Amino acid sequence: MAKASEVIFTEEPHFYDDVCQYVDQAAQFTNHDKGLLNQIKACNSVYRFQFPIRRGNSFEIIHAWRVEHSHHMSPTKGGIRYSEMVNEDEVMALAALMTYKCAIVNVPFGGAKGGIKINPKNYTVAELENITRRYTVELIKKNFIGPGIDVPAPDYGSGEREMSWIADTYLTMNPGQLDALGCVTGKPIALHGIAGRREATGRGVAYAIRECVSVAEDMKALGLTAGLAGKKVIVQGLGNVGYHSAKFLIEFGAIVVGFCEYEGAIYNENGLDLDDVFNHRKSTGSILGYPKASKEFKDSSEGLEQDCDILVPAALENQITDKNIARIKAKIIAEGANGPTTPAAAAAFIENGGIIIPDMYANAGGVTVSYFEWLKNLSHVAFGRMGRRYDENSNINIMNMVESTTGVTLTAEQRAMIAKGATELEIVNSGLEDTMVRSYHEIREIKMSNKKIDSLRTAAFIGAVDKIAVSYMNMGIWP
Repeated sequence: MAKASEVIFTEEPHFYDDVCQYVDQAAQFTNHDKGLLNQIKACNSVYRFQFPIRRGNSFEIIHAWRVEHSHHMSPTKGGIRYSEMVNEDEVMALAALMTYKCAIVNVPFGGAKGGIKINPKNYTVAELENITRRYTVELIKKNFIGPGIDVPAPDYGSGEREMSWIADTYLTMNPGQLDALGCVTGKPIALHGIAGRREATGRGVAYAIRECVSVAEDMKALGLTAGLAGKKVIVQGLGNVGYHSAKFLIEFGAIVVGFCEYEGAIYNENGLDLDDVFNHRKSTGSILGYPKASKEFKDSSEGLEQDCDILVPAALENQITDKNIARIKAKIIAEGANGPTTPAAAAAFIENGGIIIPDMYANAGGVTVSYFEWLKNLSHVAFGRMGRRYDENSNINIMNMVESTTGVTLTAEQRAMIAKGATELEIVNSGLEDTMVRSYHEIREIKMSNKKIDSLRTAAFIGAVDKIAVSYMNMGIWP
C-alpha cells in the first residue's frame, strides 16, 4: 500500500483534480467499492449560466455557476464567491471540499458552491444588488436554492449584504413559505442571522490550531512546546478569516509576527499589533509603510517565507506550491483558506516532518455556525431565548442557598458572573468550540491508528469518505 507522499500528482495545479487525488489517496485505507468511491468524488449537478445586466446605456454578460457536489445529505450547502478568477473547476473543487468538510465536522449537509465571475470593486452597490438578485432568480428557476434544497452562504467577495439580497429575493418569489429565511445563511442579525457567524471561520481556525499544538507528543516531534503561548504566527490575508484568525490566536497567547496581503507583506519578530496594522491598511490602502514593521516585502510571497512556528494562509488557493515550499520555515501550516497548499507542496512539507492542519477541517467554523443559523431559522427562535432567564434564576437560588448555609457572602461581581445565563453568542461559540475540539481528535485518532497514514489531511478524508459511504449505503443505493 502506497504512502500518501508516494502518490504522483500532476505538475500543473488543477484544483478539482487535486481534491479527487486526495480522495484516491485516502481510499487506499478503506474497503469501499470502486463505483461507490467514484460516486463520492463526482459532482452530481453543475449549473453553468450567464445573464445580462444593464450598465448605463450598454449591457454586460455575467458568467456564473452553482455546483451541488453530493446529495448524500440534504440540503446541500456552500458559499458564493465573487471573483474575476472564478471558474468551473474551482467551483467544482470547492463544492467537493464542502461535502468532505461537512462530513468531518458532522454537519448534516451535502456540499455545494457558487461563483460569479466579477470583481465587486468594479461595480456600484446598485449594480451588485442587481447581479446578486438576478443570480438568485436563476437559481430559483432551476430549483437550486431553498431551505431543504441548497443553502448558499458568504464566501470570498461576498458578505451579509449580499446574503440579505438573496434572502429578500427568495422571500419575494416564495410568499408564505414558513421556512423561507433558511434559504441562505450568513445573513445580518436583523434578518434572522445568528450571533458569531461573521467571525466563525477565523475563530474555528484558531480553535483548530490550539488543539493541534495542545498535543505535547506531536509538538515534541517538531521541537516545540505544547500550547499556543509564545508561538510565532504569520497570517496571509487580512480579510474576514485572516483578521479573526489572528485576533483569536493572539487572545490564546500566540504572537503574530507577520501579515501578507496581495500588495506585499510586513514582519516584526517581536510581534505586530493587529488592529493597528488593520487601521493602517484601511487609511492608506496598503499594509506597506507600516511604521512598526522591521521588514517589508513588495512581493507578498516573501512574507510567507519568514521565521515563524505557524503559517496561516487565509487568502486563496495555490499559494504554497512546489516552487516555494522549500523556503517555508514554519513547522505547522494551518489552512484558513480553501486549497492554499498544492498536493506536491503538501507532500514535501510532511516528508520534512511538518504538520498541515487541512483546510476542510481548519476552516469548517463557518459552515458549523451556518448550520446553527439554519437550525435557528427552521425553529424560529433564537438560541438561549427560552432558557436563559430560567438558568439565571436557578443559579441565583443556588447562590442564595449556599450563602445562607455557609455564611459566605459573594460580591456583586461574583454573583453576576455565576448567575449569568448563556447568550446566543455564548451558545454558538460553545457549539463551535466543541465541534472543532471533537473533530480534531477524531481526525488525529484515525491518523494514529495506522502508521502508513502520514498526514492529518489523509486521515480527515478517510473519516469523511467513510461517513459519506455509510450514508449512500443507508440510502439503499449500494448493498
